[in-house]
Amino acid sequence: MFAEAETDPSLSKEEFKPLEARLRVALLNAQYRRLESADKTLLVVVAGIDGAGKGATVNLLNEWMDPRHIKTLAYGPPEGDEQDRPPFWRYWKDLPPKGSTGIVFGSWYAPLIIEAARKKPDHEAIEARAAAIRRFEAMLAAEGVQIIKLWFHLSAKAQQDRAQRLLASPETSWQVSPVDLKVYKKYDRIRAGGQVVVNHTDSGHAPWVVIPSADENMRSARTAEAVLAAMRQRGVPRIPQSFLAHSTPARIVDRLGEMDYEARVDKADYESELGLLQGRLARAARSEKFLERSLVLVFEGQDAAGKGGAIRRVTHALDARQFDITPVAAPNSYELSRPYLWRFWRQLPRHGRVAIFDRSWYGRVLVERVEKLTAPARWRRAYAEINDFEEQLAASGAIVLKFWLAVTADVQLERFKEREKSPFKNFKITPDDWRNRDKWKEYAAATNEMLARTDVAHAPWHLVSANDKRYARLQVLRHIVEAMEDQL
Repeated sequence: MFAEAETDPSLSKEEFKPLEARLRVALLNAQYRRLESADKTLLVVVAGIDGAGKGATVNLLNEWMDPRHIKTLAYGPPEGDEQDRPPFWRYWKDLPPKGSTGIVFGSWYAPLIIEAARKKPDHEAIEARAAAIRRFEAMLAAEGVQIIKLWFHLSAKAQQDRAQRLLASPETSWQVSPVDLKVYKKYDRIRAGGQVVVNHTDSGHAPWVVIPSADENMRSARTAEAVLAAMRQRGVPRIPQSFLAHSTPARIVDRLGEMDYEARVDKADYESELGLLQGRLARAARSEKFLERSLVLVFEGQDAAGKGGAIRRVTHALDARQFDITPVAAPNSYELSRPYLWRFWRQLPRHGRVAIFDRSWYGRVLVERVEKLTAPARWRRAYAEINDFEEQLAASGAIVLKFWLAVTADVQLERFKEREKSPFKNFKITPDDWRNRDKWKEYAAATNEMLARTDVAHAPWHLVSANDKRYARLQVLRHIVEAMEDQL
């Protein structure tokens, strides 16, 4: 892929000037059309040989297009809060909305490029990093994020000549970094590593385009042409199954129907055990070992199953500065302009903190499925995407626990009627709650499939009988305490 770029083609000033004028107009027009339709995000990933003019090209795109609708996302080595979260967290949280363009500089490719260019690269690490990137890009593409990746390349001699030319003038010497000066000696290794990266991650939905970069005019023209072609592209390329995350086959059983809904605990036993469990939780959450971990708690269940009450018994044991509760409702327009997991990635806790989700990303395979708010292909794909998401959380040090609080239909009805009569609780009952009861069987089927496909060792589901609220609250606390004491 690098052969043409290493011939260092050039464009004369006379050839470039009229081409520049046409490209600038075309880019602006394409940008405004995308803003108007707002159906896709464009991410332009910038990578390649050091000293090939990548930074100058990022500036050029901002100059040639309307910079108000371009978000330049520049990253260095992870630091601070970034080190407490999964590696892709910082890219997820910065995703621009549909209609906008993001230019990613110092992207998720940096660790893979470094590994591939070592004297003795770890091929297993390369395969693992490349596979993670492929899953990440495939999910973005499936959710309306268009990705084009630009590899800036030139010959070893041209790279060295460019560095020396820039160093010769005080006005341009700042553009040359110490890394740029070392490229010439390591050129063959860097080139081979680049070829490995491109070969492992090139795809129809996230293609690599090699940009000849020895000549500034040629580099500018080729970059503009590549971005313009991406902006003009219609539709979404087909994403091969090999690029998508896959959930393992699962036998779906009626776990909800097999639960013991008669489980009870009397008030005296409840009060004594509640205090003991909250004390153990308080000690675990304040321990030095927890400063290197985080806790992610997901609460799902039928309406009126007592999620709020269970959450309050958990938070009573925690320092108020230590936890965040995220109540999840239908996504708003701001959230709908990005992939569905985006709003949850943004709420991930750093080490030493607790994130509590009152409903969660499982809405994609529950309410969105049952209410037909998303296409079957999307919610079926979501099981594997969710498993991949939670695996990344666990790998970054999070203890992930998921609770399904289950009640029977008759107990739910009693609680609905109680809420309607109570001035302190009637705000909790909505027409949607009554309507959802009519789809009890559909929700039960969706829940059982969700449990079958997403109950995994690193992020287990705990089914809790909640006909008796005291019993449910103790069960939730017990599972949390035991998991934390076991893993810390």
